[in-house]
Amino acid sequence: MSTAKIPVTILTGFLGAGKTTLLNRILNEHHGQHLAVVVNEFGEIGIDQELIVQTDEAIVAMNNGCLCCTVRGDLNRHLMNLLQHRERFAHVLVETTGLANPGPVALTFLWDQKVRQAFTLDGIVTVVDAKHIVRHLEECEEARAQIVFADVLILNKLDLIAEAAVAPLEQRLRRINALAQVYRSTHTVVPIAPSCAWGVLILSGHVW
Repeated sequence: MSTAKIPVTILTGFLGAGKTTLLNRILNEHHGQHLAVVVNEFGEIGIDQELIVQTDEAIVAMNNGCLCCTVRGDLNRHLMNLLQHRERFAHVLVETTGLANPGPVALTFLWDQKVRQAFTLDGIVTVVDAKHIVRHLEECEEARAQIVFADVLILNKLDLIAEAAVAPLEQRLRRINALAQVYRSTHTVVPIAPSCAWGVLILSGHVW
């Protein structure tokens, strides 16, 4: 069994931003990555039953090599249980709820000694709803926190706003977080193949 720390990417984004659409793509496409995806509930992402090859309690194995797991209780306890399947994945993707501040989730990988020994936080990817983000920023501190903590921002739903509004919106995001890499998308259509830069960011972590 490998003793190297397992990289973990946190996937966050406000309600309706497109996180679920992106997760479905990761779980359904044959991208060749052995990934464990940790979600709150299986029902929220609508797993295609034809792609399931094995079900073991709260863990579902997909025919593209992914494992999909639900969090029942504390995340740190669940991550340690996931180590029992260590040989079946190389990277973990943790999805937060749409109203979550990713800060406390990230701190799990810094403060919990057992988790820190086995896992390493590779980065935070935030999906942004281009049409509604301005209102979300004004009404909800969590929306701002999701942008502040991000290493990668996916500016999604660009088909729902005027082309002239894209650059000013991106500039506003950069004023909140000047260090994050920004990717523009519609329907969260971004590369997830291992040969693509963004795919490496989210699936294997070699870029960070």
